[in-house]
Amino acid sequence: MDPPGSGVKTVYLALGSNLGDREKNLQQAIQALEVVRQSSIYETAPMLLEDQPWFLNQVVEIKTSLFPRQLLHHTQDIERVLGRKRTIVNGPRSIDIDILLYGQTIMSSDELTIPHPGMAQRRFVLEPLAELASTLRHPVLKRTIAQLLAGTKEQNVRPYNRPGL
Repeated sequence: MDPPGSGVKTVYLALGSNLGDREKNLQQAIQALEVVRQSSIYETAPMLLEDQPWFLNQVVEIKTSLFPRQLLHHTQDIERVLGRKRTIVNGPRSIDIDILLYGQTIMSSDELTIPHPGMAQRRFVLEPLAELASTLRHPVLKRTIAQLLAGTKEQNVRPYNRPGL
């Protein structure tokens, strides 16, 4: 819980990569974000555009004093630096950084919606998020992350086994 009036918010971000060195892409994003905690890495089948490589997904917790739109622009800058090219909607990407939760903030604009509108149906987001904050309540749905995870239909999400281990 963030101290009232501190200006610092606890934020959860989803990271995903399915191009290039996927694990390195996640690591570079984490280094650029000053992460407080991070989940395990999961390997997941693509959902919306299925004809593409599998993803590595992870959720990270950060503390930030940036406002939501400032944070969005910061994460988009990181994506660009790490080679993200937005050519195909829901297509392959070197890195994707989504703002899932920003404290208890609820907002919706053309540019940004918080909480992330698809998170409650995405096992590849809820599984790693539950590692970090299973008892956290979704500010709109009022259900815990663990409850949301229990309600997701089965999706192809598996723990990532690093090559060579």
